[in-house]
Amino acid sequence: MLAAMNTIDSPPLGLSQRLPPANLQAEQSLLGALLANNRAYERVSEFLAPEHFADPLHGRIYQSICRRIEAGQIADAVTLKTEFEQDGALAELGGVAYLAQLLSAMVGIINAGDYGRAIYDTWLRRQLIDLGETVVNNAFGADPELDGAAQIEAAEHTLFELATEGANGQGFVTFERALTDAIAGAERAFKRAGHVSGLTTGLRDLDAKMGGLHPSDLVILAGRPGMGKTALATKIGFGAARALAGESTPGSVAIFSLEMSAEQLATRLLSEEARISGDRIRRGDIAQKEFDSFVRVSRDIASLPLHIDDTPAITLSALRTRCRRLQRTRGLSLVIVDYLQLMRPAAGTRPENRVQEISQITQGLKAIAKELSVPVLALSQLSRAVESREDKRPQLADLRESGSIEQDADVVMFIYRDEYYLAQRAPKQMGFDKDDKFHEAMEKWQRDLEAVHNRAELILAKQRHGPTGMVPLFFEAEFTRYADLDLVHAGGEHG
Repeated sequence: MLAAMNTIDSPPLGLSQRLPPANLQAEQSLLGALLANNRAYERVSEFLAPEHFADPLHGRIYQSICRRIEAGQIADAVTLKTEFEQDGALAELGGVAYLAQLLSAMVGIINAGDYGRAIYDTWLRRQLIDLGETVVNNAFGADPELDGAAQIEAAEHTLFELATEGANGQGFVTFERALTDAIAGAERAFKRAGHVSGLTTGLRDLDAKMGGLHPSDLVILAGRPGMGKTALATKIGFGAARALAGESTPGSVAIFSLEMSAEQLATRLLSEEARISGDRIRRGDIAQKEFDSFVRVSRDIASLPLHIDDTPAITLSALRTRCRRLQRTRGLSLVIVDYLQLMRPAAGTRPENRVQEISQITQGLKAIAKELSVPVLALSQLSRAVESREDKRPQLADLRESGSIEQDADVVMFIYRDEYYLAQRAPKQMGFDKDDKFHEAMEKWQRDLEAVHNRAELILAKQRHGPTGMVPLFFEAEFTRYADLDLVHAGGEHG
């Protein structure tokens, strides 16, 4: 059947003399089928658009047919007759006589989908030719603003968009299949220690609240400077990598560190695990016993499936490409981005303002999470509005460029440490007229400080698939280390 649908090309006399791929016969046959039987539209409507037709007039005819069918009206030779008579361009084709020609070229409704896909395929190949010409022209210097690396990223971005064009998922899933998948997820949670259905965060109480990190979710972790966002993110990444190391199926954690170098991030991880101050490690101010512990811990964790990319100001398209490559070669289970305001949108795109730029980035990160079926944990800054309030616990409105971030995220959580702010509010003697009042205020401040010492709050402000609330955490500032907070034992012992 499809043998009659050969692509129309001129003889291969040279690249510049070849015609773009087109299949006018398939276009005529499909239009005839649609006019003869409007039910054929159901077989092509999901992926075929007017701009996919090589002949613009065929595209206009298809658009007219679509418009009438979508409006619940009949689209046939009779109802389209007036449109053909009044449109000069269509009249040049032969007007109403061309309708009869289309009907004579019609195919059966069963074959309509095949002809539609043939039309779509030639459109894809025309787009690839345009892309190739753009790549060649840019390489010759047509766009001086893009260097070689940026041109590669721009081409990758265009190719990715082309690959996802018209890819509307798998369509309907039977309820029986959906139930089977749901039961399988519940069974995984039941059998795993801690009853976690997703990827563990390494933090007991957070796993209990969220059920772990789930595929396709975009998780935003936000906080003001000094709260320890990176420390918490690395703790989660480290906990996930430890769990993955014990799994039979391959998986890994990708950390995109846009602010810290890979060496700095590795030093921080070693500091947390060896319980040696990162500042002392950098200065070499450690005893032989501590250095031995440092080396021993490094050997223990060296084989963990953690991969760090410290490219500054990485673009969305480059991040996507590297994630896809890692998934193909090593397996990918979690992506961490530190932090999203330091990212750039895809090369070649020029958003009008910063809000639009952040919107592109968050939408892109969510798309990566869905495409690769992995959770993406992205860190975010908060606006200075937090500092002007008496209660400095963050709220959703405090997210910088918050509209798009809050909308695209499946989970939004804030890290907050009362100790950080309370330490800055020590009473000053000059503010008191009597010494005993100053000492009284100082004692109260010290009691308050002791009550929140080494404690942090992880505030789940939004969770699309679960409850919101607060998760208490233990924080050791010396090692910038987060851990579970044990509220049962006196003194806040931790695990």
